[in-house]
Amino acid sequence: MNTELFNRNLIRFLQHSPTPFHCVENMVNQLEENDFELLSEENPWHLHIGGRYMVTRNDSAIIAFVMGADDPDRAELRLVGAHTDSPCLKVKPEPDITNAGYRQIGVEIYGGALLAPWFDRDLSIAGRISYRDKRGGVSSVLINLVRPVASIPSLAIHLDREVNKNRSINPQTQVVPILGLSESNDDSFRDIIMDQLAEEYGQLDIDLLLDYDLCLYDTQAPAFIGFKNELLASARLDNLLSCYTGLRAIENAEQGEHTSILACYDHEEVGSVSTSGAQSPFLSDVIDRIYPARETRSRAFNRSLMISADNAHAVHPNFIDKHDANHLPVINGGPVIKFNANQRYATSSETAALFRNLCIETGVPIQTIAMRNDMACGSTIGPISAAELGIPVVDVGIPQWAMHSIREMCGDKDAFYLYKVLQTFFKT
Repeated sequence: MNTELFNRNLIRFLQHSPTPFHCVENMVNQLEENDFELLSEENPWHLHIGGRYMVTRNDSAIIAFVMGADDPDRAELRLVGAHTDSPCLKVKPEPDITNAGYRQIGVEIYGGALLAPWFDRDLSIAGRISYRDKRGGVSSVLINLVRPVASIPSLAIHLDREVNKNRSINPQTQVVPILGLSESNDDSFRDIIMDQLAEEYGQLDIDLLLDYDLCLYDTQAPAFIGFKNELLASARLDNLLSCYTGLRAIENAEQGEHTSILACYDHEEVGSVSTSGAQSPFLSDVIDRIYPARETRSRAFNRSLMISADNAHAVHPNFIDKHDANHLPVINGGPVIKFNANQRYATSSETAALFRNLCIETGVPIQTIAMRNDMACGSTIGPISAAELGIPVVDVGIPQWAMHSIREMCGDKDAFYLYKVLQTFFKT
């Protein structure tokens, strides 16, 4: 695979994964094409060496693995971790709002979103719907309206002359998307969703729409920009890009002494505390089934390494002073190793050395980042995974701009760089 083909498929994945549910569905479909067997947590597992498996939880988290040796003297884990969620606007349970003759929709802010870029965008709605069928059973399906149905118009500068000097955004009163003009015979939001279900799935046996997990997203397609097309702009680069690079790497993992695992969690952007987040027992439950013998599992952990892949902050040419002068990751300069003395990242000198060596073996450039002492540091699933499992972790990510914006930006080479390193990690 070359960079061009990789990026073409990455763009397709980004565009067709507007929610964690769609991300996982697309990953399942891709893995099935590469002979991975979908397991259920409810059923017994019959695993064999060299087997290729996957399991999902809450439809929004997925673990894929290729079985290695189960001999206590050889058992080892090679893990890659990422997350499927991104900051967004989630539809409230009772979202119907009418104001000044306009129809609006109530939303909650999910995660640490940059709010200003959500204004003046063509927004659609996607997610998971749960319904009662006519036999009294409960089922769920995914929906995607695809077309733009909402927008949050900016206030004209004539009505706020100070907007470019000191703007603050009230998330309750000002981040309320408009669906159009209000009329007396308007369907409710739930009626609209029922119509969409009929359009996508034909004659589903629906008696009642019970609940939903829906969010708004930008309909603008991912695109390469720059005079040489060296920049990629898209929604949800943080962290679908890492999910995709891990997906392509695990597809190429081969049977070996070690077991290769890709774990993509939900809810990282809000703390990872959920049944499908990194702080859940999801991964440990899967590893317990891979290595049922406690001694084998314990010995394997001490031979193992996890690469926590979550994008890093590239130095912004307009805000260079926001970075430590000796740590200035540049776009298309290769993956970034993340360091933090207070364990907001789980990298140690030993795990960093292992990742550096992988990059040397793969012929990929490598960068580092550490925050300024007068600025707070973000975090990842890395420290959570290290604490929950006791497995050494290195935190890495490709450099990007506009993290947590509705439209983020990275380079055209870095995702492929990371893929090559993860592929080497799973194979060697």
